[in-house]
Amino acid sequence: MISMKKLSILPQLALFAALAIAGSVVQADEVKGTAAAGNGKVWLCVGCHSIPEYRADYPLVYKVPMLGGQNAAYIAVALAEYKKGERKHPTMRAIAASLSDQDMADIGEYYAAQTASSPINPLK
Repeated sequence: MISMKKLSILPQLALFAALAIAGSVVQADEVKGTAAAGNGKVWLCVGCHSIPEYRADYPLVYKVPMLGGQNAAYIAVALAEYKKGERKHPTMRAIAASLSDQDMADIGEYYAAQTASSPINPLK
């Protein structure tokens, strides 16, 4: 006969198993980007992010960061947050809304590959 104490643990075990399965599915679906693919996707980024000391003036004056050398995962996550509306800059939200998860990963990898020692590249 099963005790009441053991029965109360069953829902917790089921929840743990479900979370473990869900976590492995998320990892299996993780998108891997490439810098080569990102090269053809950054054309819209360069209008602001490739200009040293550029400041956007909408909706507020905002110093636009250079992206070369930034962490790829950080860029992909930031773009996803703009797309979801978790980050509020209207221009970035509009741009990110048009990007797929693959686009975001590729753009992140492209900018991560750009370093101070990279050849002069107007797209970084």
